[in-house]
Amino acid sequence: MLNKIKAYIFGPDYSETKKEYENKLINLDRIKRKAEKYHQNGDFYCSESVVKSFIEEFDLDLSDDAVAMASSFPVGMGHSGCSCGAVVSSQMMIGYFFGRRNAGDNKVKKAMELSAKTHDYFREKNGCLCCRVLTKDYKIGSKAHRKQCVKFTGEMAYYTAELICNELDINYIKSET
Repeated sequence: MLNKIKAYIFGPDYSETKKEYENKLINLDRIKRKAEKYHQNGDFYCSESVVKSFIEEFDLDLSDDAVAMASSFPVGMGHSGCSCGAVVSSQMMIGYFFGRRNAGDNKVKKAMELSAKTHDYFREKNGCLCCRVLTKDYKIGSKAHRKQCVKFTGEMAYYTAELICNELDINYIKSET
C-alpha cells in the first residue's frame, strides 16, 4: 500500500532498472546496424529486427518469444499496410522498459508518453506511419522497398534506444568511432 501511495505522489520508480545499467554502455550505432543487418539479410522483418537487436544490445532477460510476438507487425501489421512495424516494435521496447506489470500501476503513463514521442518522431521525419503510403512508390519486396524499410528499421532502433537511455540515465555512445 505504501509503495502505491509513493508511486502515486512521486511517480513510478525506475531505480532498479537504472541500477541494472549503471556499469553498461549502450552503443546506439551498433543497435542500429544490428537491426538493419537482421532485416537486410532477410533473417527477420522490421519489427522482429528491432526487438532482436534490443534483446542483444541491452542484454535483456527476454526469450526469443518476444521476437515471435513482433512477428505480427511486419509490412504494416501483417501485410495489411497499416502502421509501420519498425515503429510498433520500438513502442514494444518502450513498453518493456516503462510499461506496467501490475493492474493500476501508473507506469503506463510514461510508456504512453514515450510511445507518442516515437510516433511523432517518425511521422515528422517520414510524413506518416502508414506502410501503404510509405511504400506506395515501390513494389513490395523489391530492392528499393527493402532498402527503405531497412533504413526505417535502423532509424527507429537508434532513436528508441537513445530515448530509453536518456529517460533512464543509461550511459551510451552514438558510434564506435
